[in-house]
Amino acid sequence: MAQALNWRKSTFSGGAEGNTCVEIAELPTRVAIRDSKDPDHGTLTFPSRAFATFVDVLKADTSRTAT
Repeated sequence: MAQALNWRKSTFSGGAEGNTCVEIAELPTRVAIRDSKDPDHGTLTFPSRAFATFVDVLKADTSRTAT
């Protein structure tokens, strides 16, 4: 039986319906990602630690270019 995932969008998701973003769902050891405009098309999964590092790098890069 497949596990039901709790998908969530970024608070920065744009558009009138908030559907121009990716969604993530946390699993015990992985993070699943899908396109919010086409959620049935498929998902990618990454190890939780690798995804956390990826997000940290994105945040650091954004803070350097925001000035």
